[in-house]
Amino acid sequence: MILNDILGRAVMDSNGERLGEVSDVRFALDAAPAQLLSRARMVGIVVSPRTATSFLGYERQDLSQPWPVAQLLRWRHRGSFLVLWEDIAVMGPDGVRLRSEFTAYESTLPR
Repeated sequence: MILNDILGRAVMDSNGERLGEVSDVRFALDAAPAQLLSRARMVGIVVSPRTATSFLGYERQDLSQPWPVAQLLRWRHRGSFLVLWEDIAVMGPDGVRLRSEFTAYESTLPR
């Protein structure tokens, strides 16, 4: 699956209730860079209840300028949460379904 195929997909809980849309994906680098790039591993998805648009990097603590853009994006993504890969039951063309006991983690870094 291509990353662009995941972004914007509907996210449902195990009962089929819509929780939002995939607005971002989190990756981890597990090793030192190889010849050109490090190998990346998908850690989880960010679910936004209001919009599938990206945070544009404004979830990071040190990005706050221009101020109106930062405030608008934080407001639009309020209620967003991170779901780890282990908590995803099905990811396909019809959307993402989470496991019944999934954990919702804070998706943004503290300000």
